[in-house]
Amino acid sequence: MGHAIPVPKTASACRRHSIMFHYEKAWQDVMARIGRAARARGRDPAGVRLVAVSKTFPAEAVRAVHALGQRDFGENYVQEAAAKMASLADLADIRWHLIGPLQSNKAAIAASGFAWVQTVDRAKIAARLAAARPVDMPPLWVCIQVNASGEASKSGVAPGEVVGL
Repeated sequence: MGHAIPVPKTASACRRHSIMFHYEKAWQDVMARIGRAARARGRDPAGVRLVAVSKTFPAEAVRAVHALGQRDFGENYVQEAAAKMASLADLADIRWHLIGPLQSNKAAIAASGFAWVQTVDRAKIAARLAAARPVDMPPLWVCIQVNASGEASKSGVAPGEVVGL
């Protein structure tokens, strides 16, 4: 008697299937919510970019979500991201985002691996990223972290220093 649902012939195929299934519904749900929210505001959902936070997830999970159509992935830790980027180097259309704080001693690694650095909070970091970005790569996209409240416990530049940065 045959199975109603095809059964993978190998354990690795089964594992790939289970990973894909695990993330597929969640990703589709988020994309549907983004679509509804964009349309409710009169925006084209295609103009909204989801950055899937992939920190703590293995490279195989990123690969599974990439197969669904996700292209932007966020990482907090430069070293962990570098290892993941190496494992996924065959996926040339991934856009990697550094979403956590960046130490100046890791700026060279970040400049050569990420498309976006979303936490530039000091001129020193900006200068190191600019100096280390390979000339054969497109310009690095950055987001300036602004400390709008002026609280000493918060990171970021003061609003009046943004233009200088």
